[in-house]
Amino acid sequence: MNTVFVDVDTQLDFLYPAGALYVPGAERIVPAVARLNRYAASNGIPVVSTTDAHFEDDPEFAVWPHHCVAGALGQRKAEATLLARRAVVPNRPGDLAISGAQQIVIEKQTVDVFAAPNLARVLDRLAAGRYVVYGVVTEVCVLYAVRGLAKLGKPVTVVTDAIEAFNRPQGRQALEEACSLGAKLSSVAEICGG
Repeated sequence: MNTVFVDVDTQLDFLYPAGALYVPGAERIVPAVARLNRYAASNGIPVVSTTDAHFEDDPEFAVWPHHCVAGALGQRKAEATLLARRAVVPNRPGDLAISGAQQIVIEKQTVDVFAAPNLARVLDRLAAGRYVVYGVVTEVCVLYAVRGLAKLGKPVTVVTDAIEAFNRPQGRQALEEACSLGAKLSSVAEICGG
């Protein structure tokens, strides 16, 4: 079965204490995300990496603090999570130049990656039968990704030791909702072996 790994928002502004919207403890998942991404690359599994790429005046800043402004340092993905052959898909309609990419970076401007204009086209082209999801934030962008993927009717697995929540109780509720949508929970060791 064709699998796609989905690396959600592993960006500097979220992962590290100096980030504009730091998720406490998120730096601990960077090695897990790096391992998953490298495992995918070495096994011919495409990685779809979502990234916030906000404008200075994005409506989201009425709800969340200023973060991940396109081109700013904090908007970058953590270096350890990047694969050698990657393509960036901007958050606007356009051609998909993703052939040969191990990692497809989907830029987005909202918490819901399914609002990004190119995601559906990328997923159609990859034709996955199964999705493996990890990243930040469990109860926000990770949950939106799981909801959208579950609507596709394909199996979804959430890697519980490669996610982090702002609020632990809400993170647990998000995982309960993911399971109610049919998602399975797993670990990095179960996915990658050893």
